[in-house]
Amino acid sequence: MLMLMLAAAAAGGLKVDPDSGNNKFDARFDAPLGEMIVATSSQVACDVTYQKGSASGTCSVPLTSIMVDNEPTKTEHFQQWATNKKVDAKKCSLEAKFEKIPLVIPGSFAVDAAFSICGKPGTEKVTGTATRLADGRVRIRARVEHFNRDKYKVGPKYTEGWLARVEQLAPVVAEEGTIEIALFAKPVETKSARKP
Repeated sequence: MLMLMLAAAAAGGLKVDPDSGNNKFDARFDAPLGEMIVATSSQVACDVTYQKGSASGTCSVPLTSIMVDNEPTKTEHFQQWATNKKVDAKKCSLEAKFEKIPLVIPGSFAVDAAFSICGKPGTEKVTGTATRLADGRVRIRARVEHFNRDKYKVGPKYTEGWLARVEQLAPVVAEEGTIEIALFAKPVETKSARKP
């Protein structure tokens, strides 16, 4: 979406800056009889709180930041499929939310996260690792296997004007893919930490 994720270096929180350019969202859809399509964004944002050994938070990727195969036409088609041409793409995002997830750094995690694409909800199994770097940041690598875009009604058959193309596109564009996310999160200074 997600989009994700997680970590908490110390009591307080972590933040992933969407403008830093070093965070990555990749979604790969490989059709056996068609082509492999790769959707990419570097504008992943996350806000995570950490209390008593558990993490909660939200990660999101703006729809308009996602490029498909680095081609404007494919990217525009994806935006139409994701919004079903019913919502402005600029108001749309892929989002993942998680609550009270046990997390140890360094360590691995496997969680169920609430996903949404342009407000259309679902749940995905997210696995990954969290590692603390020497500069205090936390590197998170997360993966969602068997991500099915049809579950979120992302596709031509849900989009006005595309219905006539559905049968033609069916074997070419895979419904199921894999999402991979690589993030660098910085600790957030808490109010109590700022007090003298």
